[in-house]
Amino acid sequence: MSGTIAKPDRLTCAASRAARELDLKRGEFDLAVNLGLIRTVPDEGGGGRRVARAELDRLRAEDGFPDALRERVATAGTNEGAELMDVTPTRFTSLARFGLLVPVRFYLNRYRTVVWLYLAEELRQFASEASNARLLTGRAPAEVREGLKAGLDRRPRNWRGRHIGFLLRQAGDDPWAHAAAVACLLDPADVAEVVEDPYERDHLDRCRPRLPAHGAPGSPAADRAQELMTASEPDEVAWFRADLAHTMETARRQRPAPRPAPQPAPRPAPVPAPRPGPAPTSAPRPGPAKTSAPGPVPAPTSVPEPVAAPVEDRSVPPAHTPSHGVLGWLRRRGRRPAE
Repeated sequence: MSGTIAKPDRLTCAASRAARELDLKRGEFDLAVNLGLIRTVPDEGGGGRRVARAELDRLRAEDGFPDALRERVATAGTNEGAELMDVTPTRFTSLARFGLLVPVRFYLNRYRTVVWLYLAEELRQFASEASNARLLTGRAPAEVREGLKAGLDRRPRNWRGRHIGFLLRQAGDDPWAHAAAVACLLDPADVAEVVEDPYERDHLDRCRPRLPAHGAPGSPAADRAQELMTASEPDEVAWFRADLAHTMETARRQRPAPRPAPQPAPRPAPVPAPRPGPAPTSAPRPGPAKTSAPGPVPAPTSVPEPVAAPVEDRSVPPAHTPSHGVLGWLRRRGRRPAE
């Protein structure tokens, strides 16, 4: 049987390569993905999202490619946006601060000033609607003026509301990815109060989507950007917390967070059996006493010679020895004088 199986990396390509093949800058490509203009698939190896070759072919086959795609992701700042809407930059900023114009991106310039970007296509559409004519010419409405006097600025909140929509679209039906998307826009202290289990918080961190990077981690620019990307208004925080708690209930039912395997209870240490000792032996016999080096030999002393005992004459029994029985009778008879 002959045949070949296409490798996954031949059916999809990384985001950087897809951006080049679609003739887009990386920022334009990321925005197109967030807006749902380019469909992506998760990387099985955990290396980020990828783009299928079939999706690239579909986009290249559209009319007006690539200019039409670039126009849909084109952004404008305050000055460019004011020109598109035919208003002054001051009026444009007032409308944006009041929340009528929703930014889609932001960055910090070298002075760490926040520069908000808006979709050019949305700005043209806003200016073309007849209902918005009173906002573009003449004196600004009273509610707009009062809000600006009070220091109202809804641009960060509107960006967060829009960005959470991007993240939830990429999360799909995965409840853990949904919860992680909400948690990444909350302060860690709020997340810890809603999700008390440390293993669940660790799993949320692993599922956490990537937020736009602004400067090196720990730098003033990064801290400022993190402040803008974190929910701060009380009603907004309450909404995110409620959504996180609801989504976590669904995630626990469908797929609990992984936990370490339970450790078996420690067994009591076995008491070692006594080792067999050597067989009992009899008490050691005393050996010859160890002597030290021989000293001087004492001079011999004279010992009196023993006196020899007198030899007893056994032929004649002693007079005092009594004779009894037959033996005594024979002896007495032998000594009787001959007649």
